[in-house]
Amino acid sequence: MTVEPRAALDRLVAAFEAHLGAIIGRRGDDDPAVDEAYYVLADAFDVYDEAIASTYGEALPFYVAEEDDDEDEDDDEDDDLDDEDDDIDEDDLDDAGSDLDDDELEGLSQDEVEELARRER
Repeated sequence: MTVEPRAALDRLVAAFEAHLGAIIGRRGDDDPAVDEAYYVLADAFDVYDEAIASTYGEALPFYVAEEDDDEDEDDDEDDDLDDEDDDIDEDDLDDAGSDLDDDELEGLSQDEVEELARRER
């Protein structure tokens, strides 16, 4: 059963209002009212997204992000920093004069790419 897009939008706007109200009236860092308003907002967003998708075949340009555990958050940030050097593309080798393309670079470490670039010279 699909919800009417206008009704879903009205619910989404009301959920935004309730979320803001909960934040303004927050009673501490772990106020359950803010958490509840967050989940209601996320649900209202999903319902609206589904309503416009099924009725009009349209999608929103954003999504509700999955929540990570607080303990994993620090690890993920460290992983993101480590991964920055792992993203090697054709531009990295173009500077070194290499003719290798992205498919040949997939999965290679920075050291391996540099070694390939030295061999290409």
